[in-house]
Amino acid sequence: MASPVSLLVGLGNPGKRYEPTRHNAGSRFVCEAAHGAGSTLRDEAKFDGRIGSARIGSRKIYLFIPATFMNVSGLPVARVARFYKIPVEEILVAHDELELPPGEVRLKVGGGHAGHNGLRDLIKHLGGSEFSRLRIGVGHPGTGKGVADYVLKKPSTTDAGLIERAIDAALRDLPCAVAGESNL
Repeated sequence: MASPVSLLVGLGNPGKRYEPTRHNAGSRFVCEAAHGAGSTLRDEAKFDGRIGSARIGSRKIYLFIPATFMNVSGLPVARVARFYKIPVEEILVAHDELELPPGEVRLKVGGGHAGHNGLRDLIKHLGGSEFSRLRIGVGHPGTGKGVADYVLKKPSTTDAGLIERAIDAALRDLPCAVAGESNL
């Protein structure tokens, strides 16, 4: 069972160019979670990202999207966690997941980075891998060489719809996930 969540992080790349890409599924999720909770994410230079707070279910949590590229997002997340004294176990990171088809979403507690450079950097800067991961399926291009191009391009209309359905399912489960009782 997961720990209750105090910090919800959305991984992605900054800038309009990357907003519609598969790689930004995590940051889109956090933006929609903030909007649904009536929260606004504000730029915060000391964290190098956008942060807000919201009541999700019975818990007040912080929502954060690093303003850095995903592969170097660990330090901004670690700054937020240290500032608010949030243990690694109370962090939920939403990110794109190649190993799940578009439309699927799963919650995982702890584990390795499985080649995901954003997770690799988080593990490095947080000093552990015990955080929870909301894995939003974006599919796999089928070959290792095409992965970067695949995640950094806009998905097909069909895949985009499936990814949005996965985000919607995760949003419906978010109060349970924040309480440490997810059904995903």
